[in-house]
Amino acid sequence: MSNLVPNLIFILFAVFIVGKIIYESYQIIRAIVNYFFKDYINRHLIFRNLNARSKAYLRDNFRYYQSLNAADKILFEKRVQKFMDMKEFIPRGEMKEVTLEMKTLISASAIQITFGLPGIYFLHFYRILVYPDDYYSTITRKYHRGEVNTRGFIVLSWKSLEQGYFDPSDGRNLGLHEMAHALKIEDSIQNEEYDFFDYDAFHGFIRRGRIEMHRINNGEESFFRKYAATNDYEFFAVAVENFFEKPKEFINYHPELFQLLCKLLKQNPIYLVE
Repeated sequence: MSNLVPNLIFILFAVFIVGKIIYESYQIIRAIVNYFFKDYINRHLIFRNLNARSKAYLRDNFRYYQSLNAADKILFEKRVQKFMDMKEFIPRGEMKEVTLEMKTLISASAIQITFGLPGIYFLHFYRILVYPDDYYSTITRKYHRGEVNTRGFIVLSWKSLEQGYFDPSDGRNLGLHEMAHALKIEDSIQNEEYDFFDYDAFHGFIRRGRIEMHRINNGEESFFRKYAATNDYEFFAVAVENFFEKPKEFINYHPELFQLLCKLLKQNPIYLVE
């Protein structure tokens, strides 16, 4: 009996030590897997197939998807489904419901911009608010078509979002524009998706972008619309719109900016199947 208490203490201590070793080993293994295999896991192992209605919607309405080869179409579908599964879509204003087709287009615009970044799903932005048309902001006291809020939500006008894909070559696309804002913010949020941009490419893009903004503000002719000269964030968003919708014109106008975007987004829309 006299040895019972010391033995019990020894057993509890041994269980604690073994438990700690197992936990620390798990954390090390998890870190190694994340470091070496995260992209592979995200690309291949944790997806479910896109539902038939969404697939039909992409096939009939989404040119970027239509331009992919067969293997990339399957990957795009799975990533769209994953994005939909991760987000809460909330109707606002007179919008009664965010339909499956709406969710599909919103998700596809996000995956279009991140298709070369397989581990990025905008983790910080878990809510997507959808208005039927332009909406009034009590903060800015203006009507908006979309915005990205650092508190973790993306706001979109469905009418403007849909119109952006009616003409896929005019360089104006609300979905791509707002997702570009979200992408830039996501890169700076310290979560699992933190700091994925190529540092040199991004700062090179900003430097050259400011030169172009200066030209626009001086009234000189530019490939980019005047709104691009508002600030660095808007220039990046407008450049992304044109990167996908007018890639050949973009690269002819400013090959350096175009190639820097290729490095940042890790894709080149010029080489998509025509």
